[in-house]
Amino acid sequence: MFKTITTLLRSRSHDVAEAITDANALQILRQQLRDAAAGLESAKHAVAVVMAYAQRERKAMARLDRQHAELEERVLDALRKDREDLAAEGASAIAELEAERAACAKSIAHYDGEIRKLREQVSLAEHRLRTLQRGKQIADAAQRTQKLRGTMPDGVLASLREAEATLERLQGRQDHAEEVEVALAEINAGSSAEATSARLAAAGCGAPLRSEAAEVLARLRAQAAPST
Repeated sequence: MFKTITTLLRSRSHDVAEAITDANALQILRQQLRDAAAGLESAKHAVAVVMAYAQRERKAMARLDRQHAELEERVLDALRKDREDLAAEGASAIAELEAERAACAKSIAHYDGEIRKLREQVSLAEHRLRTLQRGKQIADAAQRTQKLRGTMPDGVLASLREAEATLERLQGRQDHAEEVEVALAEINAGSSAEATSARLAAAGCGAPLRSEAAEVLARLRAQAAPST
């Protein structure tokens, strides 16, 4: 039972840690990239230090080469002058210089190998860091977009749809009212013209609009009279 409880607590602790990590993933990524960039600068400094050591060894080798050449010339001159004692002393010094030069050359080879490996590692690290930085930029953009989407709740969209429907109904009523006004104007225009025509006809202006009773009776008598 105790083991089960311990396992449960460990599981919950792991879940909480993962939840915290997920919620703060972008902030964690930023700090990790800052740490990586700082480590990369330290690595570059280490390469520079090794290169300085190698350069120092090359200068030492150049100095040894100059001493070697000078001693060889002097030993040869001593031999030409039958100074075997000086020639032997010079030969011993040359041997020491050659041993020192060999050690120097070995150090340079070692430094060059380390410099080559460190440079390759630094170049790879720089490439990976640039890739991660581009990924962080994309993640930053995605987070900002998500925040902007979060400022537009569903209630706002619903209100916009309702406002659009209200505006559509209002425009429909306004269009209908305009159509009614046009029809009324036409009716009023027609009624006004008829009234004016009637007043003019009654005043004897133009043909009468309706027949008088005497005219109707005369027309009917003419129809009733027998034809001859």
